[in-house]
Amino acid sequence: MSTITLRMDDGIASVTLADPDRRNAISLEMVDEVAAAFDAIEAQADVRAVVVTGEGKAFCAGADLATLARGDRAEYERLYEAFLRVARCPLPTLAAVNGPATGAGLNLALACDVRLAVPEARFVARFLDVGLHPGGGHTWMLQRAVGPQRAAAMVLFGQELDGAMAVEWGLALRCVDRAELLPEALALARRAAPIPRALLERVKETLSVVGVSPTCALRDAVAIEGAAQAWSTEQDFFRQRMAAVQAAVASRTSVAP
Repeated sequence: MSTITLRMDDGIASVTLADPDRRNAISLEMVDEVAAAFDAIEAQADVRAVVVTGEGKAFCAGADLATLARGDRAEYERLYEAFLRVARCPLPTLAAVNGPATGAGLNLALACDVRLAVPEARFVARFLDVGLHPGGGHTWMLQRAVGPQRAAAMVLFGQELDGAMAVEWGLALRCVDRAELLPEALALARRAAPIPRALLERVKETLSVVGVSPTCALRDAVAIEGAAQAWSTEQDFFRQRMAAVQAAVASRTSVAP
């Protein structure tokens, strides 16, 4: 039985973890299916953004306990791919967090560029509760999302965040009612649909390079953006869109004789 579902409509892909009886826990089977889904998404030239969510009442309850209990390093590294594959996606990604996001499930939410959450969502580290050191880049992603002190509160002291607190801490963009979660996530994702894919990918790359580097000074950001902006002015989509804007301005300012 498949552990995920994939839909691609109108330039937006939706990946749903679909193992609700196990609270969408990440199994090795799910890892392979997530990787295959993102390969398929990236192969479709018309896709502009990806929404990730969970079926049922949980977003993702973390890694499969049987796999964790074996303590096999190679299997752990395979589990990481469930969220690292999402993090590597060159397209904009959005997590619609419909319930608890625990451990590796929190990593999956963190791997997305933007997060929306329901009030009853729970963002929980919980690695230490099972005697396990955080893994898969958890401390790196979490500190960049909420800052070092708040990350310490979550990892070391077990601080949990609901949807509203996640917004307050900067971990989520908005907190919305359950019935509105997926429609709102899809509506936000569709705002990327008219944008040329190459431009989206280049801007996401710039955000990543500039935003997470502790050594990137303002002058470095200006240089990185300058090179990317020069590239964009050489593209057909820039010329076409500028011509359309100029034509629209000319039509508004022209005066009939």
